[in-house]
Amino acid sequence: METLASTGTIALYVDLFRAHARAAAAAIAAQIRDAGFSVALDEAQERELRLATAGATIANAKLLVTLGGDGTLLRAAQLAAPLGIPLFGINTGRLGFLTEMDGNDRALAHLPEIFAAGFEIDERVALEVEVHGRTHFALNDIVVTRTSPHMMPFGLYIDDKEAAHVPADGIVVATPTGSTAYSLSAGGPIVAPDVDAFIVTALLPHTLFSRPLVVPTSSHIVIACDREMSGVALEADGQVIDELLPGDRVTVTKYARKVRFARRESLDFFALLEGKLRWNAPVKDR
Repeated sequence: METLASTGTIALYVDLFRAHARAAAAAIAAQIRDAGFSVALDEAQERELRLATAGATIANAKLLVTLGGDGTLLRAAQLAAPLGIPLFGINTGRLGFLTEMDGNDRALAHLPEIFAAGFEIDERVALEVEVHGRTHFALNDIVVTRTSPHMMPFGLYIDDKEAAHVPADGIVVATPTGSTAYSLSAGGPIVAPDVDAFIVTALLPHTLFSRPLVVPTSSHIVIACDREMSGVALEADGQVIDELLPGDRVTVTKYARKVRFARRESLDFFALLEGKLRWNAPVKDR
Protein backbone atom coordinates (compact mmCIF):
# COMPACT_ATOMS: atom_id res chain seq x y z
CA MET A 1 0.00 0.00 0.00
CA GLU A 2 1.36 3.41 -0.99
CA THR A 3 0.09 6.52 0.79
CA LEU A 4 0.22 10.27 0.15
CA ALA A 5 1.31 12.74 2.79
CA SER A 6 -1.12 15.55 3.56
CA THR A 7 1.07 17.99 1.62
CA GLY A 8 2.82 17.94 -1.72
CA THR A 9 1.73 18.19 -5.35
CA ILE A 10 -1.02 16.38 -7.27
CA ALA A 11 -1.04 16.83 -11.04
CA LEU A 12 -4.12 16.93 -13.28
CA TYR A 13 -4.44 15.99 -16.95
CA VAL A 14 -7.79 16.88 -18.50
CA ASP A 15 -9.71 16.16 -21.70
CA LEU A 16 -10.07 19.79 -22.80
CA PHE A 17 -12.71 18.92 -25.39
CA ARG A 18 -15.30 17.71 -22.84
CA ALA A 19 -17.11 20.34 -20.78
CA HIS A 20 -17.87 17.72 -18.11
CA ALA A 21 -14.15 16.94 -17.72
CA ARG A 22 -13.24 20.62 -17.44
CA ALA A 23 -15.92 21.23 -14.80
CA ALA A 24 -14.85 18.15 -12.84
CA ALA A 25 -11.22 19.31 -12.99
CA ALA A 26 -12.13 22.68 -11.46
CA ALA A 27 -14.05 21.01 -8.62
CA ILE A 28 -11.30 18.46 -7.93
CA ALA A 29 -8.57 21.10 -8.02
CA ALA A 30 -10.47 23.07 -5.37
CA GLN A 31 -10.86 19.94 -3.23
CA ILE A 32 -7.23 18.98 -3.24
CA ARG A 33 -6.06 22.55 -2.63
CA ASP A 34 -8.39 22.74 0.38
CA ALA A 35 -6.84 19.48 1.62
CA GLY A 36 -3.38 21.06 1.63
CA PHE A 37 -2.00 19.88 -1.72
CA SER A 38 -0.61 21.96 -4.57
CA VAL A 39 -2.08 21.47 -8.05
CA ALA A 40 0.09 21.10 -11.17
CA LEU A 41 -0.79 21.01 -14.89
CA ASP A 42 1.36 21.01 -17.98
CA GLU A 43 1.81 24.40 -19.63
CA ALA A 44 -0.65 23.88 -22.48
CA GLN A 45 -3.44 22.72 -20.17
CA GLU A 46 -2.77 25.46 -17.63
CA ARG A 47 -3.19 28.11 -20.33
CA GLU A 48 -6.70 26.73 -20.91
CA LEU A 49 -7.80 25.93 -17.35
CA ARG A 50 -5.92 28.25 -14.96
CA LEU A 51 -6.08 25.77 -12.08
CA ALA A 52 -2.43 25.28 -11.08
CA THR A 53 -0.80 26.45 -7.88
CA ALA A 54 2.01 28.92 -8.54
CA GLY A 55 5.35 27.11 -8.73
CA ALA A 56 3.87 23.58 -8.73
CA THR A 57 5.29 21.22 -11.38
CA ILE A 58 4.33 17.79 -12.68
CA ALA A 59 7.93 16.64 -12.13
CA ASN A 60 7.36 16.96 -8.35
CA ALA A 61 3.88 15.40 -8.30
CA LYS A 62 3.07 12.38 -6.17
CA LEU A 63 0.05 11.45 -8.28
CA LEU A 64 -1.31 12.34 -11.72
CA VAL A 65 -5.13 12.41 -11.87
CA THR A 66 -6.66 12.17 -15.34
CA LEU A 67 -10.15 13.43 -16.20
CA GLY A 68 -11.47 12.11 -19.49
CA GLY A 69 -11.59 8.72 -21.14
CA ASP A 70 -8.99 6.05 -21.84
CA GLY A 71 -7.41 8.22 -24.55
CA THR A 72 -6.81 10.97 -22.00
CA LEU A 73 -5.12 8.50 -19.67
CA LEU A 74 -2.93 7.17 -22.50
CA ARG A 75 -1.74 10.70 -23.28
CA ALA A 76 -1.11 11.41 -19.60
CA ALA A 77 0.97 8.23 -19.36
CA GLN A 78 3.52 9.86 -21.66
CA LEU A 79 4.09 12.45 -18.92
CA ALA A 80 3.87 10.12 -15.93
CA ALA A 81 5.88 7.09 -17.08
CA PRO A 82 9.33 8.73 -17.40
CA LEU A 83 8.90 10.24 -13.92
CA GLY A 84 7.48 7.13 -12.22
CA ILE A 85 4.34 9.03 -11.15
CA PRO A 86 1.26 6.84 -10.47
CA LEU A 87 -1.82 7.50 -12.61
CA PHE A 88 -5.32 7.75 -11.14
CA GLY A 89 -7.97 7.83 -13.88
CA ILE A 90 -11.43 9.38 -13.52
CA ASN A 91 -13.68 8.50 -16.45
CA THR A 92 -15.76 11.26 -18.00
CA GLY A 93 -15.71 9.56 -21.41
CA ARG A 94 -17.45 6.43 -22.69
CA LEU A 95 -15.81 3.11 -21.81
CA GLY A 96 -13.27 3.96 -19.12
CA PHE A 97 -11.57 0.56 -19.23
CA LEU A 98 -8.27 1.90 -17.86
CA THR A 99 -9.65 4.43 -15.38
CA GLU A 100 -10.20 3.85 -11.67
CA MET A 101 -13.43 5.80 -11.03
CA ASP A 102 -16.42 7.06 -13.01
CA GLY A 103 -17.13 10.77 -13.20
CA ASN A 104 -20.61 10.33 -11.68
CA ASP A 105 -19.30 8.42 -8.63
CA ARG A 106 -20.47 10.14 -5.45
CA ALA A 107 -17.14 9.21 -3.84
CA LEU A 108 -15.49 11.91 -5.97
CA ALA A 109 -16.69 14.39 -3.37
CA HIS A 110 -14.25 12.75 -0.95
CA LEU A 111 -11.10 12.42 -3.08
CA PRO A 112 -8.69 13.74 -0.42
CA GLU A 113 -9.90 11.00 1.97
CA ILE A 114 -9.43 8.41 -0.80
CA PHE A 115 -5.90 9.66 -1.41
CA ALA A 116 -5.12 9.60 2.32
CA ALA A 117 -6.28 5.96 2.57
CA GLY A 118 -3.49 4.90 0.22
CA PHE A 119 -3.24 2.92 -3.00
CA GLU A 120 -2.30 -0.43 -4.38
CA ILE A 121 0.20 0.14 -7.19
CA ASP A 122 -0.55 -1.76 -10.41
CA GLU A 123 2.54 -1.78 -12.66
CA ARG A 124 2.20 -2.20 -16.42
CA VAL A 125 4.76 -2.83 -19.12
CA ALA A 126 4.94 -0.34 -22.02
CA LEU A 127 6.50 -0.11 -25.48
CA GLU A 128 9.27 1.96 -26.99
CA VAL A 129 9.30 2.34 -30.76
CA GLU A 130 12.23 3.70 -32.76
CA VAL A 131 12.21 4.95 -36.35
CA HIS A 132 14.03 7.70 -38.24
CA GLY A 133 16.39 8.14 -35.29
CA ARG A 134 13.55 9.07 -32.89
CA THR A 135 11.95 7.09 -30.08
CA HIS A 136 8.32 7.14 -28.99
CA PHE A 137 6.35 5.72 -26.05
CA ALA A 138 3.16 3.64 -26.09
CA LEU A 139 1.23 2.06 -23.24
CA ASN A 140 -1.39 0.24 -25.34
CA ASP A 141 0.08 -0.45 -28.76
CA ILE A 142 1.98 0.65 -31.80
CA VAL A 143 0.49 0.14 -35.25
CA VAL A 144 2.12 0.19 -38.67
CA THR A 145 -0.80 0.66 -41.04
CA ARG A 146 -1.44 1.49 -44.67
CA THR A 147 -2.97 4.83 -45.61
CA SER A 148 -3.21 4.01 -49.31
CA PRO A 149 -5.95 1.83 -50.84
CA HIS A 150 -3.49 -0.98 -51.62
CA MET A 151 -2.60 -3.91 -49.37
CA MET A 152 1.06 -3.91 -48.32
CA PRO A 153 3.61 -6.69 -47.71
CA PHE A 154 5.27 -6.35 -44.29
CA GLY A 155 8.26 -8.21 -42.93
CA LEU A 156 8.27 -9.21 -39.27
CA TYR A 157 11.48 -10.07 -37.42
CA ILE A 158 11.73 -11.29 -33.82
CA ASP A 159 15.21 -11.19 -32.26
CA ASP A 160 16.83 -10.88 -35.71
CA LYS A 161 15.00 -13.92 -37.09
CA GLU A 162 12.36 -13.63 -39.79
CA ALA A 163 9.01 -14.57 -38.26
CA ALA A 164 6.69 -13.66 -41.15
CA HIS A 165 6.38 -11.88 -44.46
CA VAL A 166 2.71 -11.10 -44.78
CA PRO A 167 0.54 -8.98 -47.10
CA ALA A 168 -1.83 -7.10 -44.80
CA ASP A 169 -3.34 -3.75 -43.89
CA GLY A 170 -0.73 -3.44 -41.16
CA ILE A 171 0.72 -4.93 -37.98
CA VAL A 172 -0.14 -4.21 -34.34
CA VAL A 173 2.28 -4.76 -31.47
CA ALA A 174 0.35 -4.56 -28.19
CA THR A 175 1.08 -4.79 -24.49
CA PRO A 176 -1.19 -6.82 -22.20
CA THR A 177 -2.83 -3.49 -21.30
CA GLY A 178 -3.47 -2.91 -25.02
CA SER A 179 -4.65 -6.47 -25.65
CA THR A 180 -8.24 -5.32 -25.06
CA ALA A 181 -7.94 -2.43 -27.55
CA TYR A 182 -7.05 -2.49 -31.27
CA SER A 183 -5.36 -5.88 -31.01
CA LEU A 184 -8.59 -7.44 -29.72
CA SER A 185 -10.55 -5.97 -32.63
CA ALA A 186 -7.97 -7.48 -35.00
CA GLY A 187 -8.46 -10.97 -33.55
CA GLY A 188 -5.70 -10.95 -30.95
CA PRO A 189 -6.04 -12.66 -27.56
CA ILE A 190 -6.98 -11.05 -24.27
CA VAL A 191 -3.88 -11.15 -22.07
CA ALA A 192 -3.99 -10.52 -18.32
CA PRO A 193 -2.10 -7.32 -17.41
CA ASP A 194 0.52 -9.04 -15.27
CA VAL A 195 1.65 -11.39 -18.07
CA ASP A 196 5.17 -10.51 -19.25
CA ALA A 197 4.47 -10.63 -22.98
CA PHE A 198 3.70 -8.65 -26.12
CA ILE A 199 1.10 -9.55 -28.76
CA VAL A 200 1.86 -9.20 -32.48
CA THR A 201 -1.19 -9.26 -34.77
CA ALA A 202 -1.51 -8.71 -38.53
CA LEU A 203 -4.39 -6.48 -39.63
CA LEU A 204 -6.62 -8.19 -42.22
CA PRO A 205 -3.84 -10.44 -43.57
CA HIS A 206 -4.30 -11.77 -47.09
CA THR A 207 -3.57 -15.35 -46.07
CA LEU A 208 -5.43 -18.22 -44.44
CA PHE A 209 -2.59 -19.07 -42.10
CA SER A 210 -1.67 -15.90 -40.22
CA ARG A 211 -2.29 -16.00 -36.48
CA PRO A 212 -1.36 -13.61 -33.65
CA LEU A 213 1.95 -14.18 -31.90
CA VAL A 214 2.65 -13.85 -28.18
CA VAL A 215 6.32 -13.14 -27.49
CA PRO A 216 8.39 -12.27 -24.39
CA THR A 217 8.80 -8.60 -23.49
CA SER A 218 12.55 -9.12 -23.87
CA SER A 219 11.98 -9.52 -27.63
CA HIS A 220 13.49 -7.16 -30.18
CA ILE A 221 10.70 -6.73 -32.76
CA VAL A 222 11.26 -5.23 -36.20
CA ILE A 223 8.54 -4.41 -38.73
CA ALA A 224 10.00 -3.88 -42.19
CA CYS A 225 8.28 -1.92 -44.95
CA ASP A 226 8.54 -3.26 -48.48
CA ARG A 227 10.87 -1.23 -50.71
CA GLU A 228 8.09 -0.59 -53.23
CA MET A 229 5.33 0.39 -50.81
CA SER A 230 3.97 3.88 -50.19
CA GLY A 231 1.32 5.37 -47.93
CA VAL A 232 2.16 3.84 -44.54
CA ALA A 233 1.75 5.48 -41.12
CA LEU A 234 3.13 4.70 -37.68
CA GLU A 235 0.70 5.11 -34.77
CA ALA A 236 1.32 5.00 -31.03
CA ASP A 237 -1.73 4.66 -28.77
CA GLY A 238 -4.02 5.76 -31.58
CA GLN A 239 -2.05 8.87 -32.57
CA VAL A 240 -0.17 9.12 -35.88
CA ILE A 241 3.44 9.89 -34.97
CA ASP A 242 5.29 9.40 -38.28
CA GLU A 243 4.94 8.60 -41.97
CA LEU A 244 6.95 5.62 -43.16
CA LEU A 245 8.97 5.36 -46.34
CA PRO A 246 9.77 2.39 -48.58
CA GLY A 247 12.40 0.22 -46.88
CA ASP A 248 11.89 1.72 -43.41
CA ARG A 249 12.32 -0.54 -40.40
CA VAL A 250 10.39 0.10 -37.19
CA THR A 251 11.96 -1.31 -34.01
CA VAL A 252 9.80 -2.13 -31.00
CA THR A 253 11.18 -3.01 -27.56
CA LYS A 254 10.12 -2.80 -23.92
CA TYR A 255 10.07 0.68 -22.40
CA ALA A 256 12.67 1.05 -19.66
CA ARG A 257 10.19 1.86 -16.88
CA LYS A 258 6.85 0.41 -15.82
CA VAL A 259 3.71 2.55 -15.98
CA ARG A 260 2.23 2.79 -12.49
CA PHE A 261 -1.53 2.85 -11.82
CA ALA A 262 -2.90 3.89 -8.42
CA ARG A 263 -5.75 1.55 -7.39
CA ARG A 264 -8.01 1.78 -4.36
CA GLU A 265 -7.80 -2.00 -4.17
CA SER A 266 -6.23 -4.79 -6.18
CA LEU A 267 -7.61 -4.98 -9.72
CA ASP A 268 -10.07 -7.79 -10.47
CA PHE A 269 -9.27 -8.05 -14.17
CA PHE A 270 -11.94 -10.61 -15.02
CA ALA A 271 -14.67 -8.62 -13.27
CA LEU A 272 -13.49 -5.60 -15.26
CA LEU A 273 -13.75 -7.57 -18.51
CA GLU A 274 -17.30 -8.59 -17.72
CA GLY A 275 -18.38 -5.18 -16.47
CA LYS A 276 -16.88 -3.12 -19.29
CA LEU A 277 -16.66 -5.50 -22.28
CA ARG A 278 -19.43 -7.96 -21.30
CA TRP A 279 -16.90 -10.80 -21.62
CA ASN A 280 -18.41 -14.11 -20.49
CA ALA A 281 -21.74 -12.45 -19.65
CA PRO A 282 -24.75 -14.68 -20.47
CA VAL A 283 -26.44 -13.68 -23.72
CA LYS A 284 -29.71 -12.93 -21.90
CA ASP A 285 -27.89 -10.37 -19.71
CA ARG A 286 -26.19 -8.45 -22.52
